[in-house]
This record gives sequence, structure tokens and C-alpha cells, in this order.
Amino acid sequence: MINPAKNTICLWYDGDAEEAARFYAQTFPDSAVKAVYHAPGDFPSGKQGDVLTVWFTVMGVQCLGLNGGSTFKHNEAFSFQVATADQAETDRYWNAIVDNGGQESACGWCKDKWGLSWQITPIALTQAISDSDPSAAKRAFDAMMHMSKIDISKIEAARRGAA
Repeated sequence: MINPAKNTICLWYDGDAEEAARFYAQTFPDSAVKAVYHAPGDFPSGKQGDVLTVWFTVMGVQCLGLNGGSTFKHNEAFSFQVATADQAETDRYWNAIVDNGGQESACGWCKDKWGLSWQITPIALTQAISDSDPSAAKRAFDAMMHMSKIDISKIEAARRGAA
């Protein structure tokens, strides 16, 4: 039996919570599938014995995947933000999500194949857009606004005024 944290993120899935949790566990460090529970009886979106909930962690954050059916869909109002150290890490996470049936969005955002939004955010971007020089911060911000996946070298060039 899982000992839930005081505050756990509950993510609604349409029957594929276990698949999603296993993907996250394989993709991100400090992530794991902790437990899979099957329904003790029929429920609106499934039958007795179907996977009802999946307890998992994503980068140390405890989550509960609920196979609640097709009523509710993920949207950009909720996202995981992943701070990346360099371009290789940025590329690895971005490509894992997009290449596994996901889709690109703007400014470092993408969606996984289950519709969950992710912000793959290089630390260099966060530093650039919070630069103490307002002109450098604006140049970096303006460069980001034209990107899907963040290109750190272009952000840093814009920050320096070289772009």
C-alpha cells in the first residue's frame, strides 16, 4: 500500500495511466512507477479488474494517475516544468516527448501523447530572461518567442546582442 504525500498531483487519463507512468519513469530521472491498483468493481469508465489508479513519481514529484475515462482532457492550465542544464538534456527530454506521439508547441512547451503539457526550460533561458540588464533580458525573451524547442546558443547570442 502506498503512503500518499500530503499533497499529490492527480492526473486524469482515459484508460492509459499505467502506460503514461511507465513512459515518465523511463524518461526522467528520479521517476518510478510505485504501485498499480485494479478496480475492485465496475466503474463508469471500466470494469472490475481494470487498472484504476497508478501511483508514480516524476522527478521526485508524487503523482496519481486515475483512469477516469474520456470526460476530461489535459490542457495547458497544468504543466510540468523541467529545468535542464544544457542543450543535450533539453533535446533529450523534448525529443522523448515529441517523438513518442507528442507535439511541439511554442516557447519550450510541448505535449505528450496523452495531452499533458511539459515546459522543457533550460536554466540558461531562465537566467537570460531575468538578466539585470533589461535590454539583454528583452533580446533573450524576444528570441524565445520565435522558438518551439529552446536553442540555448541562440538565447545566449541574443542575450549578448549578437543575434
